[in-house]
Amino acid sequence: MSDKFFFKGRQDARQHHTARGGFQTNASKKPGSKKFPLTLLVTSEARKQEVEALVAEADLFANITLDESADAVESTAELTTILDKGVTVTQAQVPARNDPCSCGSGVKFKKCCG
Repeated sequence: MSDKFFFKGRQDARQHHTARGGFQTNASKKPGSKKFPLTLLVTSEARKQEVEALVAEADLFANITLDESADAVESTAELTTILDKGVTVTQAQVPARNDPCSCGSGVKFKKCCG
């Protein structure tokens, strides 16, 4: 007999989301935490103390290594990206049309300044 008479169900070509190639379920890898410290490279002892002060001020964790060789390049990009994050801008709420006007006239906003 051939296999075409025995239906085994639908062959699912989709992979499960936790399998390789799916979306990342462990997306909470925050750089600078205890579990995922920053890896920084500095070229002098004085610079190492400056960077340690910046890391302590920002309440972060970092592995700072000192490389005093002649061709060493400082690598503190991870720290600067975390410290230079923009601040959320909030604006004052514009009054609704029927609210009293903010200039103090006592008239509705739509009749006075709106």
